[in-house]
Amino acid sequence: MPSVTSRSPLSRDRVIAAAVAVADADGLSALTMRSLATSLGVKPMSVYHYFSGKDEILDALVDVVFAEIEVPTDREDWQDAMRHRAHSAREALRRHPWVLPLMESRLHAGPATLGHHDAVLGVLLDAGFPMPETAHAYSVLDAYVYGFALQEAALPFEGSEEAANVAKEMTAAFADGAYPHLVAFSMQHVLQPGYDYGAEFDFGLELILAALERRRHIPLGVRREY
Repeated sequence: MPSVTSRSPLSRDRVIAAAVAVADADGLSALTMRSLATSLGVKPMSVYHYFSGKDEILDALVDVVFAEIEVPTDREDWQDAMRHRAHSAREALRRHPWVLPLMESRLHAGPATLGHHDAVLGVLLDAGFPMPETAHAYSVLDAYVYGFALQEAALPFEGSEEAANVAKEMTAAFADGAYPHLVAFSMQHVLQPGYDYGAEFDFGLELILAALERRRHIPLGVRREY
């Protein structure tokens, strides 16, 4: 467990910084009021002076992560704004994978969270998406970014070399002739030089942005729901 002992006075910001450090190091399950107090070098009651309990701390943690994500603006093309926001969100979620189950679960959102949502909605609305289409666009973009980050965090490898080793070990255990498509995928794609699972993020993101752009130009009355 990380130690955040310091001579600086205890404060709300210092408690949150310590909570982020505990979660980053050991996961969200390791974060308790007691473990947090220990990392700060104080008694648990000192933490309760700033937060009523763990739920309030979780609200604040989500807000910390949202504050790390680039806020889109209408000063650029809507696709560029969503593209930059998606990449920024992915990087924040890679730094703090423990936050994924919390991102849209909190009932008491903080100012960074609310400001972020408001900015994304504003960019989409200003780009000409009607309200229903704005809702569709926001939902599919978040589902893609969060889903990709969740899958990326769960992978049993990092980087192309580890991916190749995992693929080799997995396919070596197959009986001859079994799972031919998985074998072909591994041999012809995963084991090729330069393979990077993370590169799939851009491919999927561009598909979504292109599809949304096509829908943006379809008159509302003739749009089909899919």
